[in-house]
Amino acid sequence: MDPVHKALLRTHRLELSGQLLVSDTIVPFLYQEDVLTDAHVEAIESQPNNRQKSLKLLELLPSRGPRAFSAFLRSLDDFSWVRDRLLLELQTEPGPGPGAGPGPTDTRQLPDSVLQKVPSDRDLSRLAVRLGSAWDAVLMDLGLSAEDLFRCRSDNPLSVHAAVLAGLVQWRRCQGRAATVQRLLQSLEAADVHLARWRSRRR
Repeated sequence: MDPVHKALLRTHRLELSGQLLVSDTIVPFLYQEDVLTDAHVEAIESQPNNRQKSLKLLELLPSRGPRAFSAFLRSLDDFSWVRDRLLLELQTEPGPGPGAGPGPTDTRQLPDSVLQKVPSDRDLSRLAVRLGSAWDAVLMDLGLSAEDLFRCRSDNPLSVHAAVLAGLVQWRRCQGRAATVQRLLQSLEAADVHLARWRSRRR
């Protein structure tokens, strides 16, 4: 694996381990592509919880040859959000000095086809899982009112994920074709859910 790719996985190891559900599609895909062996799959699946499974996968990947990183990116179809951010970071990584070009959260670095895409239900559901305490700030930046947020909470009192997803779906329904990945990334950045935070050391 390229040293740059190794460093990227190492830097974001803890972040990724909290965002990926590796057993459903990622591990089977990597096994199918001969990136992982039976022994690797067994080692991953023997871990006690999903975070530990993800950490084990990220520990194994750097030693799995030059195809491992590209195969890993292809395995992230259900986590396109994560893949787009990793690709964005790779594109903006070389940036020494003030004349180096756009900053790490400049969404112009992503292909226009990605930026103008309307997120699917699956995309929004995956995002809803990961927003955490920043979800209300993101939804308000997207244009939802305090009343809208209250309604999302009251309609889904037992599930924060369902409340967040309801808000994201409402935003997409109201905005139509304007509800793009680019607009969503802008609100994530406004709520400090972006690459700059990924780079910072957590606690």
